[in-house]
Amino acid sequence: MVDKFVGTWKMISSEDFDDYMKALGVGFATRQVGNRTKPSLIINMDDQGMICLKSQSTFKTVEVKFNLNEPFEETTADDRKTMTVFSLENGKLVQKQKWDGKESTIEREVTGDGKLIAKCVMGDVIAVRTYMKEV
Repeated sequence: MVDKFVGTWKMISSEDFDDYMKALGVGFATRQVGNRTKPSLIINMDDQGMICLKSQSTFKTVEVKFNLNEPFEETTADDRKTMTVFSLENGKLVQKQKWDGKESTIEREVTGDGKLIAKCVMGDVIAVRTYMKEV
């Protein structure tokens, strides 16, 4: 089920990401860089089912390794320390982050036209980042 997510994905569009970062509490300077950065998303899975998700850009590279449905401590690209769990829900790779009484969700879905859509949700703020698979 995770197989369709495996590969290297190049960002082709980003909508409302500044509002999402604001809702997370990200400072102005970091948001400016975050808005200009178009990271690649690299997703791999090893023989034991451990998944590696890497967000790579000229500004910053962040990598997390995880098993589905197993909570772990994550340090996010904006340096939040979260308790994170990934799961598969209705064909979507869902990442739930909790910290300081707050919660954010990132749903990643591969569409019929071969794009990966990442929907980033914090409260009533939703950002959508779209990626195309590199061949």
